[in-house]
Amino acid sequence: MNNARPSRRTVLRAGGLTGLAAVGLTAHSAHAAPAAGDRAPHIVDLGPAVLQFSLMSAQLVGDTVYVGSRNIEPAQIIAVDLTSQKVVARTELTNGHSIQALAADDSGRYLYAGILQKASGSRPNLFRWDLRSPGKPAEPLGSIGDRDIRALAVAPDGVVYAVGGGRDTAPALWEYDPATGQIRNAGTPDPKVTLARAVAATRTHAFFGAGTTFNGGGDTSRAALYAYDRSAKTFTSVTPPEMAGDPSIRDLAVFGDRLAVSTAGATENSKVALMDLDDLGSYQVATSIGKVAKCFTMIGDTVYYANEDGLLAYGPETNTVSPVRFDGPELGEIWGVDGRGDKTVVTSAYGFVAQIDPVRGSADVTDLDGAGAPMAPQTVMGIAAGGGHVYVGGNATIARHTPGSDEVVNLRAPGEAKDAIAVDGVLYTGQYNSQGIWRYDPRTGRIGQVAHFPSEQNRPLDVTFDEDNGLVLAGVQSDTEGGGALWTYHPRTGRYRHFANPVDAAQCVRGIASRDGVTFLGGDNTTPTGPRSTVVAFDPVAGRELWRVDPQQSAGTAALAVRGRHLYGLSRKGGLFVIDIPRRKLIHRADVTSVSNGFAALVTNRGVVYGVSDTTVFRFHPKTFAVSVVVADIDGAWYSGSHITRDEHGRLYTMRGRNLVQITDQPRY
Repeated sequence: MNNARPSRRTVLRAGGLTGLAAVGLTAHSAHAAPAAGDRAPHIVDLGPAVLQFSLMSAQLVGDTVYVGSRNIEPAQIIAVDLTSQKVVARTELTNGHSIQALAADDSGRYLYAGILQKASGSRPNLFRWDLRSPGKPAEPLGSIGDRDIRALAVAPDGVVYAVGGGRDTAPALWEYDPATGQIRNAGTPDPKVTLARAVAATRTHAFFGAGTTFNGGGDTSRAALYAYDRSAKTFTSVTPPEMAGDPSIRDLAVFGDRLAVSTAGATENSKVALMDLDDLGSYQVATSIGKVAKCFTMIGDTVYYANEDGLLAYGPETNTVSPVRFDGPELGEIWGVDGRGDKTVVTSAYGFVAQIDPVRGSADVTDLDGAGAPMAPQTVMGIAAGGGHVYVGGNATIARHTPGSDEVVNLRAPGEAKDAIAVDGVLYTGQYNSQGIWRYDPRTGRIGQVAHFPSEQNRPLDVTFDEDNGLVLAGVQSDTEGGGALWTYHPRTGRYRHFANPVDAAQCVRGIASRDGVTFLGGDNTTPTGPRSTVVAFDPVAGRELWRVDPQQSAGTAALAVRGRHLYGLSRKGGLFVIDIPRRKLIHRADVTSVSNGFAALVTNRGVVYGVSDTTVFRFHPKTFAVSVVVADIDGAWYSGSHITRDEHGRLYTMRGRNLVQITDQPRY
């Protein structure tokens, strides 16, 4: 386990249904309102949930590294001078929640930025910052047709190429010509890829790297690399056969007369390659270390790049990959690797820039907080409460709050705590991406991974505790392969197991609940066709299905919770369903879109099932299942779906805006 000390910061609080009679099912359209005679809930604002300069990209220009923000508003770029180790400039963008793509032109005058945004539309997602006039804000250039920009490259003649995705159609290659100011769709080379995250450009060609990153399974494409002839305006597939089986092309870079290429792995390690730009059929490929290979730079004859949590060196002469050993901090997730003289400049999601000398094994670290980076509340992931603490997952951080105290402790953990549970005061998290289950004991301060699983089971969605079997349970989605898994971990024995596709090969496990040693799994199919929202009763010890029910929903499961003999479920389109567990029958359905539509969450507290959506905290009557509003317009700032939890005292915790709130509710049922 990792014994690294956490960083600390003090925060000043500033419709119509058919065939129901035959199964004895009740159904209605629910119009939520506060229940008559209820006391108003008591709400305590605990301040910003996760406060940091969260980042998602970096680009070195001269002696300055430019860092793009993540999940804070407004999206912004800071300029960190490596000589003075200070933030010397900053610009805010007029749109977007995160900046994943940065690229500079050869002159070093212009820095281009591409943003991620929640919805498609005509708002700009491509920006340019004039580094000779850093006091002026970045200029919006327009919008590529894809919602998100994941990678940018600037050709030697100044033409910019962009790739991304995030819409119903396959991602395209986009071109911005600064001479005309026009953005042009250069074409969609592969209609079966789900996301493009790599692009590079020379005077004659642009290179498009894509594959299946989200919503895998079915006939989605694997790693796809295309060369786009800028004069002929044609695409040619140039994917090395050794890479074709990996989920996606992860990164590209041009070094002189060679093209560096990497993949993201799933069941096998990722790969790296160098291709001859004059003869793309001439190349060499090496198997990397880990499942990710990204952020290339070249110093001398060695290519340096990042995997999940460290810096690697690829030697073309020997065609081998090795870790870079150095005396310095753990790097965690890396969003930038550049060369400065004989040193690599590594930008870590932990909030620092490290200048690493790979020969001497030394590191000079610039902490972004200490350098003057603006701290801001970010959108958050999972949430858990217990043992006097409340935990909120951020990017590379788990924020530990202690109600009644102003101190917030930021715990370093790679990736994202998508959900979590506190058991006997100890925190257990489901860590994205492919990080398994992590454990944090506040009594010892120890934090680290306690269970790892097949890397294709990469996205934990819901975490709960099975008291009867003493198991931490996690429902999981496989982004690249489709389907999902159930993870189990026994804190007392340390044993962990996984069960792939317990619902079916298409449905992930989005909702999870437990009663009398039986685990209930709620399926969600992210593909357009096939079953969705199937509920499976599963024995997590024997590893076998007991029974299943179709809750008759038009969308996948959003959340599950158990109260007594009843299993409550919400769909992602605002459908409530209730299953009588002993009878194994669906007994109730209702439309609750007035309070919930999308990724909602449920928790049982003081004998009542509560829910939260993007807009509202609500609860269900334990006898009639009628829904009523607890807190309207809560509007929590969630990054990947709403969450709600309870502590041992029956107090609820969720988000209001970007602040963590404690809710005490006493309904008169």
